[in-house]
Amino acid sequence: MTYPEHGKKELAPALLATGAFHFRSARVAGLLEIRWADLSGLKRLDNALGRLSDLQRSEVLRRAVNHVGDRLRTKLTRTLSKQTGLPYRTIRSAIKVERPTYGRLAYVMRTQGGDVSLKYFKPRETRAGVSASPFGKRRLFAGDFTKGGRFPNRVTAKGLGGHVYAPDRSSTRWGRPVSFVDSGVIIPAEMLKGDTAQEFTEFANRELPPRVMHEITFMLPGFYD
Repeated sequence: MTYPEHGKKELAPALLATGAFHFRSARVAGLLEIRWADLSGLKRLDNALGRLSDLQRSEVLRRAVNHVGDRLRTKLTRTLSKQTGLPYRTIRSAIKVERPTYGRLAYVMRTQGGDVSLKYFKPRETRAGVSASPFGKRRLFAGDFTKGGRFPNRVTAKGLGGHVYAPDRSSTRWGRPVSFVDSGVIIPAEMLKGDTAQEFTEFANRELPPRVMHEITFMLPGFYD
């Protein structure tokens, strides 16, 4: 998986080094980053930010990024839960957050990991195989299994750990080897696909400019009068 890259742009002086939102995966190289210059609504705030002291500007942007970042995290966690088929709490714990500081005005959401076991997608064993719901869509994994014994008296074997297994269909011998079944869901990759990636950009463009204005007004009442 690769992440799309934004072209470089010249930044207005008041917007330089003011921070970014971005996703980063520890196992997959690449970065999706949204800087102030990429957010059209913030360009009109350039003059207002320029009238603040360095300390005031840092505080305004730190609070704005933190507020919008927390809301964005909640929104994207819900979307990613629906997109992957994993529970909200699982996605929430998988995304690690670094909050903005005065020296680094960025809200960072990190995640890592590989292909998620099919075990975490509500597998149900049937005579035909295992039914599970990766990507939020239930489907049949024909011939796979989660239990041991003979039908109809199949039992959950502790040694299997609740995972889904597929027999080696190329082997004809009794007791043929089995392989562990994954879901195809990779959280770092899914963060930058479909609705999740689209919401990331749209939410930041829509919510960050008015929040910056709110923080300026809160810090300096009458600033826009």
